[in-house]
Amino acid sequence: MAVDYTVIVVYLVGMLAVGWWGMRRAKSKSEFLVAGRRLGPTMYSGTMAAIVLGGASTIGGVGLGYQYGLSGAWMVFTIGLGLLALSVFFSARIARLKVYTVSEMLDLRYGGRAGVISGVVMWAYTLMLAVTSTIAYATIFDVLFDMNRTVAIVLGGSIVVAYSTLGGMWSITLTDMVQFVVKTIGVLLLLLPIAVVKAGGFSEMKAQLPTEYFDPLGIGGETIFTYVLIYTFGMLIGQDIWQRVFTAGSDRTAKWGGTVAGTYCLVYALAGAVIGTAAKVLYPKLGSADDAFATIVKDELPVGVRGLVLAAALAAVMSTSSGALIACATVANNDIWSRLRGAVASASDATPSDEERDEVRGNRAFILIMGIAVICTAIALNNVIEALTVAYNLLVGGLLVPILGGLLWKRGTAQGALAAVAVGGLAVIGLMASYGILANEPIYYGLLSSLAVYVIVSLATPATDPAVLAAWRERLAGRGSEPVSESVPAHQ
Repeated sequence: MAVDYTVIVVYLVGMLAVGWWGMRRAKSKSEFLVAGRRLGPTMYSGTMAAIVLGGASTIGGVGLGYQYGLSGAWMVFTIGLGLLALSVFFSARIARLKVYTVSEMLDLRYGGRAGVISGVVMWAYTLMLAVTSTIAYATIFDVLFDMNRTVAIVLGGSIVVAYSTLGGMWSITLTDMVQFVVKTIGVLLLLLPIAVVKAGGFSEMKAQLPTEYFDPLGIGGETIFTYVLIYTFGMLIGQDIWQRVFTAGSDRTAKWGGTVAGTYCLVYALAGAVIGTAAKVLYPKLGSADDAFATIVKDELPVGVRGLVLAAALAAVMSTSSGALIACATVANNDIWSRLRGAVASASDATPSDEERDEVRGNRAFILIMGIAVICTAIALNNVIEALTVAYNLLVGGLLVPILGGLLWKRGTAQGALAAVAVGGLAVIGLMASYGILANEPIYYGLLSSLAVYVIVSLATPATDPAVLAAWRERLAGRGSEPVSESVPAHQ
């Protein structure tokens, strides 16, 4: 294992070095939080794919393939569909808003009264997303070093917190690009063909497994529908995803770069399901489906390649964890703390100055604080699936309707948005307590109640001030405040 260990250690040291380099780039709030809003299509596509394809998509996707066969691809497939929908229909308008958070978008659309409550819901979502990614370090480091769970979480989490705190979005963007390359080589180009060959090829896999393993809908129609509600719609409104859209250097980059990333997700989904199906042939009696990824990597791959593929799994976890962490810290600082102390920052960027550097230091401090909170919460929790389900149920049940309603329906009002957030969020929480966290009913009924309240309250209250709507349309058209960094050529 010495060669494998060397590959992993070099990778981890490289992540810290990139974080240190990114610190020199992040001199303003815009550079620290959204990479100066000037990523070109290559970097944008790679980093967007990296953040949405995390440990759940890699380890969990292979586990679903082990359990259900090719239809196990549906979870990650719906993530790719959500990213495609976001990129094609909404990303250009979102990028033109020149904001830092989803709550700032709601304030612009509804007149400055939806921020704090939506910020709290979004903060809870991003915190739990970061926690679930951090818990996954325990699985990977256990395979690598037979490490204690708590030590593994602290080690992996500390590295992510370190490079995220140092350079903000610049460091995260650069590390995500490295992680995207490592995942592509490790999972798609190495593990996928080796797993299929070791299992005897597709003909042998079909001979060894029941026919339902090759049924595209074998996982069940209700499960697929729930995945669409949670993950496809979740991709449309998550702060971690929007914050990447804000980094695009142009409308075209946001639209087409995101489309490339979404298409990559569809390929990655199928690859994970095929690897899991091959693992079922090789190891039919595993105690847990989630052990399939680690087992096939540990037992079937040659020295060196094994280290690279484990680095790919680590890359998947780290990219999602760092993206969720900076999103959590941005929401906590900009949408909650700044508003509570009555100092809401301007949505426009400014020339780097002492004030800007103070804002960078403030956001850096929030990443450190939130990072420590994420590590401590990850140590205390055990069930990753339940934590992830709570996060997405809160996000979709509470915020989907007011966000998409604001983008698509001009009659929506601030009162309707606030009522939708409150009723949808409380309904989801209450129904999870009643039906169980993993039940489908909470998201079904929570989303319906949020929609009903939004429409009824919006129609029953005065329409949004025409001046607010006029300012909103100006920003959507790209005629609002332009950040200084937009004049700098896009990075490829």
